[in-house]
Amino acid sequence: MFQDLKQDELSALRQKKELVTIDVRTPSEYDDATIPGSLNIPFFDDEERAEIGTLYKQVSVQAASERGLEIVSAKLPAFIKQFSRIPGKKAVFCWRGGMRSKTTATLLSLMGIHVYRLEGGYRAYRQGVVKALDELVVTPPAIVLHGNTGSGKTAILRTMKDRGYPVLDFEALAGHRGSVFGNIGLKAHNQKKFDALLIDELVEKKESGYLLFEAESKRIGKVVLPDQLVQKKEEGHQIWLELPLEARVQHILDDYRPWEHQEECLKSFHHIKSRIHTPIAAEIEQSLTEGKYDRAVELLLVYYYDLRYAHTASSYNPDNKTVVTAQTVEEAVEAVEQIIAALHV
Repeated sequence: MFQDLKQDELSALRQKKELVTIDVRTPSEYDDATIPGSLNIPFFDDEERAEIGTLYKQVSVQAASERGLEIVSAKLPAFIKQFSRIPGKKAVFCWRGGMRSKTTATLLSLMGIHVYRLEGGYRAYRQGVVKALDELVVTPPAIVLHGNTGSGKTAILRTMKDRGYPVLDFEALAGHRGSVFGNIGLKAHNQKKFDALLIDELVEKKESGYLLFEAESKRIGKVVLPDQLVQKKEEGHQIWLELPLEARVQHILDDYRPWEHQEECLKSFHHIKSRIHTPIAAEIEQSLTEGKYDRAVELLLVYYYDLRYAHTASSYNPDNKTVVTAQTVEEAVEAVEQIIAALHV
């Protein structure tokens, strides 16, 4: 028979990377939000769940149960085989730790495959994440990267993360780059996904001497940063990046690849078109339409984003910042590494 796994036990096993979590809810439920790193082996797909729900409401519990048994029986061999291929400790969960996960765990145990069932399911996990955020205490000080749009902040952070620095990449956690064009080519995460990923990152880095992250706005796409991290940003040591305009244009072209997303670029531009001087806005739109993306990006930087960033920069204490002037991202990474070493954090 299977064993129930408590939420605190789940947390300990996940931190040690000793457990594979398996979400047996429908693909749409899984896509909306799940425990980070979970596999999806649905007990019912979306259409099957809808069909059974309709029978439950409009016919009877018995009719719904019989149809559910019929569906599961037909795909049981393939269902079992999927689980048998997963090595190590496994835990299954559904929405509330109810019928779907209980039946899954029972069937697997009958076939000699041991799995845990997560007590309380995803609902209890989500409640734990919300509670953790409400009680959040971020101890390590912050080192914060600033710079005009296209300065390579994200590339610098990801390079430094690969080198073992304690980086929080808020844009990766949000699935969004944080600007009006920020969702192009990406799938933005909702708040539930962001919160779960963020808590995992903070738990992993709680013993770090500092946290390195970009000076994001409180809102990134669909998600909102916790107030404590916003406060950390304000109090942290500020590093201001200065790269040539030509390099910044190229970074944006490499990152956004506008030739693959022309319609999305035009649609996003229309959200800010009225805020730009009319002749410049007309040239930007024409450049996007004609595929002159380097010119469109240059105009957007000079006549829109740089002006907005200059306003933001004026609100920071000039005594608590270090300016890095570099020609490339590689030079900037080296300079940031030297600053961190000098700060003795």
